[in-house]
Amino acid sequence: MIELKPFAALGGADHGWLKAKHHFSFASYYDPNHMGHGALRVWNDDEIAPNTGFPAHPHRNMEIITYVREGAITHQDSLGNKGRTEAGDVQVMSAGSGIRHSEYNLEPTTTRIFQIWIEPTTDGGQPTWGAKPFPKSDRSGKLVTLASGFADDGDALPIRAKARVLGTTLKAGETAEYSADKARHIYLVPAAGSVEVNGVRVNARDGAAIRDEATLKITALEDSELVLVDAA
Repeated sequence: MIELKPFAALGGADHGWLKAKHHFSFASYYDPNHMGHGALRVWNDDEIAPNTGFPAHPHRNMEIITYVREGAITHQDSLGNKGRTEAGDVQVMSAGSGIRHSEYNLEPTTTRIFQIWIEPTTDGGQPTWGAKPFPKSDRSGKLVTLASGFADDGDALPIRAKARVLGTTLKAGETAEYSADKARHIYLVPAAGSVEVNGVRVNARDGAAIRDEATLKITALEDSELVLVDAA
């Protein structure tokens, strides 16, 4: 079963410096029918104007993955971590028992990100932050695990949830396949381009909520970049 969520139908807000689209209920956008997809709680599509951003604010008991589509984001937190994550790279923050952080676009151009929140398997624990480059050339034609709560995914950024975040770039006509337990919750969003997933067309920034599909066949209808979450 594949439920398509067209980009034009997403909730959102325009704060001037921030243009946000919400795949699920978030902040002032509330839809009781779209509170999340399994342990996936938030998927925000954010455009952040130059020299603006989110001032310091708290989080707890959430795995927060930031996928940078264009530009760069600069992170600073109450643990003393500071880092700049640029397009193609990923950062992960395990909020654990509590952390405060800020995220700013200090670049001269607009930064575009996907921010993904996944509920942790257990609450509490020491908060952590990390970032890692994932060159698009290494993801060409295949799905690469970017963040994972599974020990076997040793090259991925660690999260505290039985979930994976994967990414790929596909040339027009290329196909990637992904196998998963049919009971799990898959959510897929093209950052650019358009793809066909088991016969369903998914355009740039649309969401596809997937259940009861043992194998996904993802075919690029044009040059495409996409992100996929596999959660409990």
